[in-house]
Amino acid sequence: MAALTADDIEPARRRQLLTRMVGQVRVRGLADLFKPRAAVRWMTDAVAEVAPHVPVRDLATLRRHFPGLDDEALADRLVRNAARTTAGIGAAGGGVAAVEWVVAPTLLSAPVLLAAETVAVVATELKLIGELHEVYGAPLPTGGTQRTVAVVQSWAGQRGVNPMVPGVGVGAVLGTAARKELRDTLLKRFGRNLTTLGPFLTGAAVASYLNRRATRALADQLRADLRRQHRELPAPPPTAP
Repeated sequence: MAALTADDIEPARRRQLLTRMVGQVRVRGLADLFKPRAAVRWMTDAVAEVAPHVPVRDLATLRRHFPGLDDEALADRLVRNAARTTAGIGAAGGGVAAVEWVVAPTLLSAPVLLAAETVAVVATELKLIGELHEVYGAPLPTGGTQRTVAVVQSWAGQRGVNPMVPGVGVGAVLGTAARKELRDTLLKRFGRNLTTLGPFLTGAAVASYLNRRATRALADQLRADLRRQHRELPAPPPTAP
């Protein structure tokens, strides 16, 4: 999953990783993925499980990777790369689905493919969210549990994490309100990824376009929120003479 979020891998490698992920999920015998509610419940659990392992670069690392860029230009680059990555995941999913259409018996894995693609896209966007918080001076909590809660809540609500609000425990991810918000947002993304199943690779093109557009829309909303929060932060106290 971490490898799928990278922005510098070849399309063939991405398709290979997604196929491998589908195979691993299928081996677990998750027949319940044929039931929409069960599929969304599985994706919710998978996102909560994956979130702590998403590789978020801190600001110093981002500066090294993208030298000479100011904050806005750096944020633009991160959004562009993430949008390309989610588009690539959609295209890879469409490529895998094209094989599924040709080999009829493997059509049974279609719900698994949709769930795997959705979680891979969400993981990429979680990485983007964490790194945009770094760029705009509002880094996520450093603790594993706190960081997971913050980034998942930010994705589900598509808003920045307010650094002035005390953190909450992992129960927030598993609690009723936050979990419902995550489920509802995942359901929308899951439905969008149904385009992956279009025949003759048309699904790849449509899924690629929709993923890119959705990632950019999420980033635009998040950046606006982070800019507003940055303006509202109290000024540092004056230094003593």
